[in-house]
Amino acid sequence: MKRIIKKVAVLGSGVMGSRIACHFANIGVQVLLLDIVPKELLPAEEKKGLTLESKAVRNRNADSHLQAAINANPSPLYRKADARLIKTGNFEDDMPGIATADWTIEVVVENLKIKKLVYDQVEKHRKPGTLISSNTSGIPIHMMLDGRSEDFRKHFCGTHFFNPPRYLKLLEIIPTPETDKEVVDFLMHYGDLYLGKTTVLAKDTPAFIANRVGIYGIMQTLAAMEKTGLTIDEVDRITGPIVGRPKSATFRTLDVVGLDTTVNVANGLYQAGESDESRDLFQIPGYVQKMVENKWLGDKTGQGFYKKTKDAKGKTEILTLDLNTMEYGPKQKVKFQSLEALKPIDDLKKRIKVFSQQKDKAAQFFNETLFGLFQYVSNRIPEISDELYRIDDALRAGFGWELGPFEYWDAIGAREGVQRMVENGYKPAAWVEEMLESGKESFYVVENGQRRYYDIQSKEYKAIPGAENFIILNNLRGDKTVWKNTGATLTDIGDGILNVEFHTKMNTIGGDVIAGLNKGIEIAEKEFRGMVVANDGANFSAGANIGLVYMYALEQEYDEINFMIKQFQDTMMRMRYSAIPVVGAPHGLSLGGGCELNLHCDHVQAAAETYMGLVEFGVGLIPGGGGTKELTMRAADMYADGDIEYNDLKNVFLTIGMAKVSTSAKEAIDLGYMRKSDGITINSNRLIADAKAQAILLADAGYTRPVQRTNIKVQGKGALGMFLTGANAMYTGRYISEHDKKISEKLAYVMCGGDLSAPTEVSEQYLLDLEREAFLSLTAERKTLERIQSILTTGKPLRN
Repeated sequence: MKRIIKKVAVLGSGVMGSRIACHFANIGVQVLLLDIVPKELLPAEEKKGLTLESKAVRNRNADSHLQAAINANPSPLYRKADARLIKTGNFEDDMPGIATADWTIEVVVENLKIKKLVYDQVEKHRKPGTLISSNTSGIPIHMMLDGRSEDFRKHFCGTHFFNPPRYLKLLEIIPTPETDKEVVDFLMHYGDLYLGKTTVLAKDTPAFIANRVGIYGIMQTLAAMEKTGLTIDEVDRITGPIVGRPKSATFRTLDVVGLDTTVNVANGLYQAGESDESRDLFQIPGYVQKMVENKWLGDKTGQGFYKKTKDAKGKTEILTLDLNTMEYGPKQKVKFQSLEALKPIDDLKKRIKVFSQQKDKAAQFFNETLFGLFQYVSNRIPEISDELYRIDDALRAGFGWELGPFEYWDAIGAREGVQRMVENGYKPAAWVEEMLESGKESFYVVENGQRRYYDIQSKEYKAIPGAENFIILNNLRGDKTVWKNTGATLTDIGDGILNVEFHTKMNTIGGDVIAGLNKGIEIAEKEFRGMVVANDGANFSAGANIGLVYMYALEQEYDEINFMIKQFQDTMMRMRYSAIPVVGAPHGLSLGGGCELNLHCDHVQAAAETYMGLVEFGVGLIPGGGGTKELTMRAADMYADGDIEYNDLKNVFLTIGMAKVSTSAKEAIDLGYMRKSDGITINSNRLIADAKAQAILLADAGYTRPVQRTNIKVQGKGALGMFLTGANAMYTGRYISEHDKKISEKLAYVMCGGDLSAPTEVSEQYLLDLEREAFLSLTAERKTLERIQSILTTGKPLRN
């Protein structure tokens, strides 16, 4: 059966329901969002003369929850306009509407009795053959089938989204024995391709996979903390980014999620865990129980493990809970010798191995958490999953870990990990020792560029299903490396396509990266059909190396700055006018020079979560790598029938002048950083493969080297006068500083083509020369250097 999802019904509009609805709207699917009918009027409704029969009252829950989601920050929507795809209603009046839905998702309160009442109504209106699923996080899926029809049972499944659905990639698919295989296969594929999820097939066991292991990890962390005598500040320093975990680490995460939520899941696992060897660990510690009694639940109640207050001067201060006294005090600076040793190590896996081998209290704590985790996950196979890679996928996608449990184990070394576990009183499952005895030394291997996992049943390495659709550059380095320097690597990614990858800090663009781009074009023009610029880092690129500009400016080496900017501009133009198609694949931060690079690609295939912008204004500069030229040219191309359209130019001016950064790839199109013809990949795991496919498409279509533009219409003095007047008015009104005014004037001068008496057609090189001249002059300004210094030292812009 060929399924097409055109419309989804979401039953329950709370935090999860409204945000699931928003994520379907993100991908263009119509949504019917329903909730219960209120039983009482609000005072504001009474004042308006509304009754319980008024539509605004009856739909209040769905309407208010959706509006709260739309207003939330970070937004659950790629762009707010997509909310138009969501229609709200209530269970009593609008349930018949689910008859037109291809998929109905139940997201009501975690109460089996209430869920069954909702399913009674669903049975009356749902079209046979359509999908029906529950977003439950803990109720056994099979228990929801009691009293349901055969068609309902065949098409029913657990679909556990993680909050927030837009940003957390995990979608657990939990079938029952009666779920059709076709339904399971479809949901696994649809979640991956269209919703951008890491879809993980889970068994119908308590808390499924991610929460089962994740909550164990939290409880083991609490136990290890008590054993080693560490503080909250120390644990959050150890369990954060330095070991590949989110910035929120352990206790900040608990505050964000809500301590009551974690306690409920832990209690559920204790009650359902008669056969779990670690059951006692899920008992709630006394201090956590006291916090729940005190309503110290985290952000939702204003205090948890941390508390935000203001000091005597009115400055915000974060206090930390002392678990011994149960009183809050100032955050303490954390320093361990082992953590200092990790700072120079960029490679996470190497960092984990070195940390695990240290001897201080921080390392003892870390090892205690890891060894317990290794024992637990090895014992959960085959209970919660038959394949170990699913557990790793679930923890990476659901909890934001950079490595899954078995990947951490491989980082230490599977054999070494077992030896040290046993020394510390832990024991792995028998299958791990069998694997090592057979001569297999790791849980994963890479063969022919593809990652394979150890399959416990066959006792062999097997390909991870679906991995053939992904290009993982880390798996290709070595045999497929064509050229490299300290800042960039050129990799043959197959089918005649060359990839240029950056690996500087934050993938900033400096001399080595520029050399890599030029070398890539040189080699690709001779030996390949096309080129992709992509990487596997957390971000595409945070921009040009502004530290180098700062150093040269301090020493007044303006010739060096001029050379550097000219080299950047020339590289961008060489990319634009090469003999082969160049495709950019941005994701995460794509700022400044990273944005300019993509502006000069033949096609941009962006991850949905791409945050793109020309942010140079914030450091007292204008975009100098072709960004000002490119957006000016795009504005000129918007002019209709040769008319002067100052509004288009003004919008671009404000985009640059306000350093606007898109909150998604869709918004990057709205801001003009991407063209409507550019592509968006919802699942970032597929990004490089999609970019490669676009490069092949352009090559197969008979790509022809473009001709440099000489017909860019600039507006001259007419538009320049408008911008200068506006900048002066903003300065006079004290909305901008004197330096902001100066930068605005420089930007306007470039975008209007200089001091031309009338609208004139100019070349790209003409605009590039103006752009470079303006950039160079601003580097000589003291206030620009102050702004750059502020960014380099504090990470925050200075408004001087």
